[in-house]
Amino acid sequence: MSDSAKLKLNPQTIESAKLKLSPLPIESAEGSAKKVLDKALAQVGFIPNMYANMVNSPGLLDTYLEGYKLFRENSGFTPIQQEVVFLAISHENGCEYCMSAHSMIADQMSGVPANILEAIRNDEPIPDSELAALHQFSKTVVRKRGFLSQNEIDDFINAGFTERHILEVVLATAVKTLSNYSNHLFHTEVDEMFSDYQWTKTK
Repeated sequence: MSDSAKLKLNPQTIESAKLKLSPLPIESAEGSAKKVLDKALAQVGFIPNMYANMVNSPGLLDTYLEGYKLFRENSGFTPIQQEVVFLAISHENGCEYCMSAHSMIADQMSGVPANILEAIRNDEPIPDSELAALHQFSKTVVRKRGFLSQNEIDDFINAGFTERHILEVVLATAVKTLSNYSNHLFHTEVDEMFSDYQWTKTK
């Protein structure tokens, strides 16, 4: 079976080559890279390993930061719902870095109940019907590349969401695609502050 065929079946089984580009520290960054890292520092208070890698393409990191900010501020999802979306997408894409980072954020900042977070991390049934519907829908958007059936949309709406929320899941998918794929390519090392929440894909 070709790699392209396997990718369609299970992206988590495909090994990713590692880019030779080095992380770019804010202290030595110049021009547009320095400008974007300054923006990142103001936004999150430190420069995660992921950002130091992504800024090798300043446009990549800047697009990520802007989309992330807009989703956080304007999506209409609660902080708990936002983390469920980000975790669902990152799990579906098999991103160990983002699963670890968002697990910490979910637990310490967004107030995701421990049993909900554990279920998401272990790909087990979520004991909350609304969050379960949001989680499943987010994974479906990624898995089906946006080609959703009317039943899938109706189920999401009937769970208490709106068509606007569908577009916000698309925004989150775009944002996490930037970070998930970058982390695959860089094999990004999980920052120490996320290490207690280290997640490893198992399939």
